[in-house]
Amino acid sequence: MINRNLGNSGLAVSAIGFGCMGLNHGFGHALAEQEAVTVIRAAVDLGVTFFDTAEVYGPYTNEELVGKALAPIRDRVVIATKFGFTIDGGSSTGLDSRPDHIRATVDESLQRLDTDRIDLLYQHRVDPDVPIEDVAGTVKELIEAGKVGHFGLSEAGVEVIRRAHSVQPVTALQSEYSLWWREPEAEIIPTLHELGIGLVPFSPLGKGFLTGTISGSTSFGDGDVRSRSPRYTEQMRTAHQGLVDQVTAIAGQHNATPAQVALAWILAQHPTNVPIPGTTKLHRLEENTGAAELQLTAADLDQLNQVSAQVDLTTNRYPERMQQWINR
Repeated sequence: MINRNLGNSGLAVSAIGFGCMGLNHGFGHALAEQEAVTVIRAAVDLGVTFFDTAEVYGPYTNEELVGKALAPIRDRVVIATKFGFTIDGGSSTGLDSRPDHIRATVDESLQRLDTDRIDLLYQHRVDPDVPIEDVAGTVKELIEAGKVGHFGLSEAGVEVIRRAHSVQPVTALQSEYSLWWREPEAEIIPTLHELGIGLVPFSPLGKGFLTGTISGSTSFGDGDVRSRSPRYTEQMRTAHQGLVDQVTAIAGQHNATPAQVALAWILAQHPTNVPIPGTTKLHRLEENTGAAELQLTAADLDQLNQVSAQVDLTTNRYPERMQQWINR
């Protein structure tokens, strides 16, 4: 697996990372801990060095399994986690990026991850009640203390990115980005390139839509986040089947899979893009990591850009309660 630097920070990670959330959170099916550990270690064997988790995934249990899986090879990998939610009764109840809460969260995350430092620490969502300068300053202190390596933001808008970066350089922005969701191209991505900040796209496969395994008739379980997302209604999926058909057609021309084409498209957009697809299946893990070797032609990219430009970006990605936490 080739490496990429996240922006101008010098933090080198594998070109394809691994989003660990879905191993036991968010999609209605949780692997047993040992199964999840096996998947993470298989990712390492395939050359993945960049693993993404958060305290709120589970809550807490995702960090614990990531820590258990990576402890024997801790110095070979980069671990990213996130702070910024209040958690009560096993679920998130709101935002909290107060400095004292950040410090306490980091100490707890370090214990769960069984490590002495967090390589990349994200603010999970922008807290409108706490100035971003205070957040960045607190993370700067944690970096100076050796508990954190790099500072990141998630789903932040341009103004917040600039203000945070002026206090503590931002290494990476994590945001949804794919052929299915190109909204960040309007303002966010140009800002990242200007400031030398890397982009870590989550849901790079459109939460499975771009793999060709989901159709308009697919049903999602109650525990699956897609069952509550306005972008994954039967009507939306049916209306955008043409995008999946184009991805599938190009995959056939390269003896590749639709998922590999979707990931290769992201990699081709900029050399500091590092997508973090997740999976619970070993064969899908091999498929995803193989995307780093796929070279799309200029004609391929043009065709994909044209059809994906027709995707409806007006429909919310989250239920109303979660949508309000996106800073744009």
